[in-house]
Amino acid sequence: MDIQEILRHLPHRYPFLMIDRIIEVNGNESAIGIKNVTFNEPIFQGHFPGEPVFPGVLIIEGMAQTAGAIAIAAGTGAGQDHIVYLLTVDKCKFRKPARPGDRIEYHIRKIRHRMTMGWFEAKAIVDGVVIAEAEVGAMVSVTGK
Repeated sequence: MDIQEILRHLPHRYPFLMIDRIIEVNGNESAIGIKNVTFNEPIFQGHFPGEPVFPGVLIIEGMAQTAGAIAIAAGTGAGQDHIVYLLTVDKCKFRKPARPGDRIEYHIRKIRHRMTMGWFEAKAIVDGVVIAEAEVGAMVSVTGK
């Protein structure tokens, strides 16, 4: 999925869209999303001056957005507007920081699915090294638009 397709599936917009591309999709079973971390992102004005670190909470958000994009693209409520709600974050570990210039790969694998809910194993990887991991639970909801 390129950025245009991601924008068709997710309601997120700048500055809160945390994925730039999805390079691999296997239905709603697994995917690899990409986030190019650049120094010109507004978050680096305060996190942290002189020592820029991409916030861990935004890494988790990127994981959830990648999972949500593939769940919606797989056909949940085709032709309708959707929003994805992040409901759970479990077994979260941050191993290394992400910094400007890094390319974060979000490796997502579905653990289970029930109605509009999905649970996913997620890993954030930079240059082949796992920098964060978690299990995220999300719900796809059709909006009133």
